[in-house]
Amino acid sequence: MQSQLNLRHEGKYFDLRKIFDDLNERHFAGRLRGYTVMWGRRRKEPPKDYFVFGTIQEEDRIIRINPWLDQPFVPRWFLQYVLYHEMLHSVVPEEVRGRRRLVHTEEFNRRERQFPRYRRARRWEEENLARFLR
Repeated sequence: MQSQLNLRHEGKYFDLRKIFDDLNERHFAGRLRGYTVMWGRRRKEPPKDYFVFGTIQEEDRIIRINPWLDQPFVPRWFLQYVLYHEMLHSVVPEEVRGRRRLVHTEEFNRRERQFPRYRRARRWEEENLARFLR
């Protein structure tokens, strides 16, 4: 069953569990407990139109990071930012406006900007996004 779910946190270049544990202590006072953090399934080819860096399934406490980020050109601090972003979803509640669910609220965005390398990470993302698309 575990191999079917691809429950692995150690990549070729990065160990997501170590990064998660460090971020949890530094930014969340160790409050995020019982989370599985793992690399997602690697597709044969990168997507054409958009790239999802990470996802969180809060009900199952699973954070998946796109395995295309496990490459030597990806800075560790960028991967930390992506993981921090997903972790924030577990502590900042979503808002419901009519029939619409809003997960990136003003509060979420404010807290995200508190990440120490936020501007640098967003700039790196803009400059390197094309490397993840075909």
